[in-house]
Amino acid sequence: MKSLFKVTLLATTMAVALSAPAFAAPATPAAAKDAAAPATPAASNAAFKNDDQKSAYALGASLGRYMENSLKEQEKLGITLDKNQLIAGVQDAFADKSKLSDQEIEQTLQAFEARVKSSAQAKMEKDAKENADKGKAFRDTFAKEKGVKTSPTGLMYKIDKAGTGEAPTDSDTVVVNYKGTLIDGKEFDNSYTRGEPLSFRLDGVIPGWTEGLKNLKKGGKIKLVIPPELAYGKTGVPGIPANSTLVFDVELLDIKPAPKADAKPDAAPATEAEAAKSK
Repeated sequence: MKSLFKVTLLATTMAVALSAPAFAAPATPAAAKDAAAPATPAASNAAFKNDDQKSAYALGASLGRYMENSLKEQEKLGITLDKNQLIAGVQDAFADKSKLSDQEIEQTLQAFEARVKSSAQAKMEKDAKENADKGKAFRDTFAKEKGVKTSPTGLMYKIDKAGTGEAPTDSDTVVVNYKGTLIDGKEFDNSYTRGEPLSFRLDGVIPGWTEGLKNLKKGGKIKLVIPPELAYGKTGVPGIPANSTLVFDVELLDIKPAPKADAKPDAAPATEAEAAKSK
């Protein structure tokens, strides 16, 4: 009977082989330099007697990179696995000399999975609290800047250019250019770099946008500092951690009033991050 570890190893190897490009990035500047000048086909092929040897090596290299990345991620959770023991386990499994029975392997892996989940949950809660505290401090500082206003909901904004005409209403479609960052300046979305403004119905986005853009008119520019309660809250989305305060620089390019008989459409995302959440 095949051991659980052998089956897991094979499955992991095949999965990595199918997605090998995801692990192809060099980990260090030195590696990047080497990657810039790859070995010639002749030099590469000289290390192997045939395609089967080369394929086997490629699978092993992909698995090694995958495991290296996994170990680094686990270290962030406070879990440090012994790399030598990992390699020994692979070698023993191939030699059919495992020091653990199939049952012991299964029980150990189940316990390890539970430990990883518990550590990940603890880290997420810790990060969420830190994000909330840092966000509040950032907003307290921003509130002291000249021209900053704070609404009853906690939204903070600073109008750089008021624009002209009428302000948008919930049912209007607005066309905007914008840049979104976390409070540390890390950018998570930018319509300018994509080279295309975003168009969406105003009541179909995060509350901070819906409220904030009503303070602007066509041609106006505004800085929005949005507390997590008016953004993505305690869960966050890819690229935006839980309890994040978000900073947006928005330019309102156009306002398209909804037809009077217009039925309310499905909500449209304000940013790529919100689109990822809706999937």
